[in-house]
Amino acid sequence: LNFSGSTVFLYFFSLTCLPACLCFYGDAAADEDDVKLQLEKLWQEVNSLKEISALQTVCLRGINAHRKCYLTIEEPKHYHEANEHCIAWGGTLATPRDLNENNDLRDYAKRSAPGTKEFWIGVTDIVKEGQYVDVNSMPISYFNWDKTKKQPTGTKRESCVVLSLAAQGKWHDEVCLGKKKYICEYPIP
Repeated sequence: LNFSGSTVFLYFFSLTCLPACLCFYGDAAADEDDVKLQLEKLWQEVNSLKEISALQTVCLRGINAHRKCYLTIEEPKHYHEANEHCIAWGGTLATPRDLNENNDLRDYAKRSAPGTKEFWIGVTDIVKEGQYVDVNSMPISYFNWDKTKKQPTGTKRESCVVLSLAAQGKWHDEVCLGKKKYICEYPIP
């Protein structure tokens, strides 16, 4: 759209099955506000369709469980890079909320990345040592620490959590700068 004085140039366009007709009533200021509002609504629809399309792609490549889609990413990254990658695709690092979810993640990780021993998950105590939260800084109530290795270690250096396949899905904390494969989760609306 191009606004020039009181003259408004109008384009009719179609976005992903969304026909759009912008209507004008002669008052340039009101028309401009109306057009901006209509465009904002259209972009929200387009973004919603993009999210749905991305989610369908993720669910096809990963698994669907617990009202979420999970996808293992095999390119090792630092913890924060891994979470940023998940966010860029509309999710976060996976955060198991109970034993069933943890076991489903463990089993899926075994199938999807054979031979990989550890995956970053969305649990950390970066902000306050010993106070574990998810990647949205919300406290978590489920833990699956590997007690045979005295986890978590309680050191300030090890603040990011991995799900260990070698320990049958138990968790331990690690230095966040280590590069590991990871599991993203995407909520299903």
